[in-house]
Amino acid sequence: MPSNLARPVCILGLGLIGGSLLRRLADDGHRAYGYNRSTATVAEATAAGYDAAGDLTAVLRRAADDDAIIVLATPVPALAAMIAAVAEHAPSCLLTDVVSVKTEVAALVAAGHPRARYVGGHPMAGTAHSGWAATDPDLFRGAMWMVSTPDDVEAADWRSVAALAHRAGAVVVPAADDAHDRAVAAISHNPHLTAAATAAVGAGESGLALRLAAGSFRDGTRVAGTAPELQRAMLEGNATALLNTLSETIDRLIAARDALRDHGSVEVLVADGHRARRRYEEVAAEQAPITGVEVGAPGWAAELRRQAHLGRVWLP
Repeated sequence: MPSNLARPVCILGLGLIGGSLLRRLADDGHRAYGYNRSTATVAEATAAGYDAAGDLTAVLRRAADDDAIIVLATPVPALAAMIAAVAEHAPSCLLTDVVSVKTEVAALVAAGHPRARYVGGHPMAGTAHSGWAATDPDLFRGAMWMVSTPDDVEAADWRSVAALAHRAGAVVVPAADDAHDRAVAAISHNPHLTAAATAAVGAGESGLALRLAAGSFRDGTRVAGTAPELQRAMLEGNATALLNTLSETIDRLIAARDALRDHGSVEVLVADGHRARRRYEEVAAEQAPITGVEVGAPGWAAELRRQAHLGRVWLP
């Protein structure tokens, strides 16, 4: 995987996402190490041959000496303490994250480490499982990785975070934090709630229903198998955007219910959903590159965002 990633990478949190990133970078020969508060996780990681420790202060001091890129990979409720520790022990290090909401993380960084060199990130990858045992060095292969692209971001820092995503095997999608949060509310967070509803309705029917459940139930409820505390932290952290998409979902379902009751048809919702799914398949297959942008030139961040809204991606 081509990459100009030059600095070591320090990952704070070695669960599914952070642990998979550590494994991918280390397996690729890049210098990477991590922290986790769980001694069991640290023991698992070190037993597997990876560089992990449970002393946060020591790990951050090492990152400061290395001028490492620090990656926040903990759930949202733990971020404030992590950011405060970074501000104290490694304040000059470039900081990024892999959290599924961006506006709230940016606010936490601004409050806890106002002088941080921070570029947000979010890999669109994951499974219903968590912890070190669930990690996979190929988790990010071909995945989309959003990299925050505000107008005031330093070009060199943005390049470094984009290079980290590329080194992990992902494809970079530049975006503004608020646009990202609206998008993931629709395509990630809302599906968690609809999956939960589908699972609850199916399981509440009878043992016969669960015995007959096959592909549509299995695939439609997969994310409901994620640990509830992780789901809540993610969904409640993006409450404003999620309220909007949830309201639209409820409106569409009510309209479908009323049409079925009054006319015996669900044609409108089924047709809209079918067209939307086909459009998703077209966009996923295209992967058209962003062109004509020199990172660091006047207006480069805005142009990256504009082309990303057309479905294009940033390739190395």
